[in-house]
Amino acid sequence: MAENASRSRQFKNKGRGTDDGRRKRADASLELRKLKKDDQLMKRRNVAEADVTEPVSPLQERSSNVDASTMAMTMPEIIAAINCSDPEQHMKAVQVTRKILSRERNPPIDDFISAGLVPRLVSFLSCVDNVPLQFEAAWALTNIASGTAEQTAAVVKAGAIPQFVALLSSAAENVSEQAVWALGNIAGDGPHFRDYVIDAGAVKSLIALVTPNTKISSMRNIAWTLSNLCRNKNPPPPFESCCRCLPIFARMLHHDDAEVLSDTCWALSYITDGANEKIQVVLDSGVLPSLVRLLYHEQSLVVTPALRAIGNIVTGTDQQTQAVVDEPHALAAFPALLSHSKSNIRKEAAWAISNITAGSQSQIQAVIDHDIIPSILEVMKTGDFKSQKEAVWVITNLTSGGSLQQTAYTVDKGALPPLLELMVAKDPKTVLVVLDSINNILIAAGKHGQETKVRICLMIEELGGLDKLEALQEHDNVEIYQYALRLIETHFCEEADSDEALVPSQQTDQFQFSQPSTSSATGQGPSKFSF
Repeated sequence: MAENASRSRQFKNKGRGTDDGRRKRADASLELRKLKKDDQLMKRRNVAEADVTEPVSPLQERSSNVDASTMAMTMPEIIAAINCSDPEQHMKAVQVTRKILSRERNPPIDDFISAGLVPRLVSFLSCVDNVPLQFEAAWALTNIASGTAEQTAAVVKAGAIPQFVALLSSAAENVSEQAVWALGNIAGDGPHFRDYVIDAGAVKSLIALVTPNTKISSMRNIAWTLSNLCRNKNPPPPFESCCRCLPIFARMLHHDDAEVLSDTCWALSYITDGANEKIQVVLDSGVLPSLVRLLYHEQSLVVTPALRAIGNIVTGTDQQTQAVVDEPHALAAFPALLSHSKSNIRKEAAWAISNITAGSQSQIQAVIDHDIIPSILEVMKTGDFKSQKEAVWVITNLTSGGSLQQTAYTVDKGALPPLLELMVAKDPKTVLVVLDSINNILIAAGKHGQETKVRICLMIEELGGLDKLEALQEHDNVEIYQYALRLIETHFCEEADSDEALVPSQQTDQFQFSQPSTSSATGQGPSKFSF
């Protein structure tokens, strides 16, 4: 077992474990919360924008127009009307409640909760003989559930989840659609309520709503709600429920609507953000060709989650990564993605490529053959820092596990100047990754011959790299100053050991240098090396 791990380290990235090369999205949940503008929203309010005398919702409200005087009810009057036994008063008060909760900039949700009206609104969901009342109550509860965790909890505590799941089968389309929306808001609150919704049987009923005749607004809500049921990692949703969704997601990826496509891709990105077994199930569902096709979509709200899902897939095994590499038009999309106007897409694209260059030499060659490296170097030179960090990983992984020719190609394309510029980055982890790249290049040059090694050392010195290395010896970070010192002693001092095969390995919290075997990582001898 230990021997296999050692061999894996030698093959993948000299001195760097596979887990360090291929990097899963450990902080995805936090990042997604920070990227709400790029991500789908966890909760959505149903806000009517028309005049009070003609209420219209995104759900195409079908109730008749109501006189504007109904909006003049005071809170005590609303409370009294909702708690009385007169169905007409119920309808009037609930409709006013819905309007207040859906129209005001800061809806007084807590006022309605503290007045004890939530259980009463939930009770109206079972009024099968009064569909308009069901609809108004469902809409009001949807907006209460769109609020804070405490406000959502008030809806759940009142027993709304089973009622909403039952309403998914309502013959009244607007009621069913509103129930989808409400369950999406509840599931979006977090893992506990998400699993409560799943356990109540929502997934099966939601899937049953998808037919060739399902209207676009309904499809949007279904896709969004299902994605919320696949969301969150601590803990993840029951995998069986995610698997049950995969056939419907495969169908949704052929929809024409951008919002449906976006939420479906987000759902797949959540499922693939985990163990390799989950990635494999997604691959087995046959969605990869559709995800690749959507990398070319004209709207970034579709491209972003499609790219994220594919990026998650290439964090898996070599075979799972190869599935993406082998997919026609997959790698061909990345030069454009790496120059996209949205910085987050550039970052995600660089992250995905870094996980491919952490793989086999044939996978690295595929990246080279698709002319992606020049785009990566451009990101390193001119991109925002988050994108630059990911681009550096591309080069470090390539020079760690690539052949001599592949490393030489990277240097020939101009990797050294941007690497040396990033050597003075404020982020210590990035500096260490840059130092890895520099060391890998020097090791490769030494394997080609002393003359090549000297030429690369002079190039680094002329570009100011040696000065930067010397300055790093004063760095506050222990790993950085020790690594910089050893790079100088190993590669730049005349009295340095003449053996160029020294490679770095990370043990505990410091970089050590160890002697590798005389053969290359792949068992091949020295090959032609041209810088």
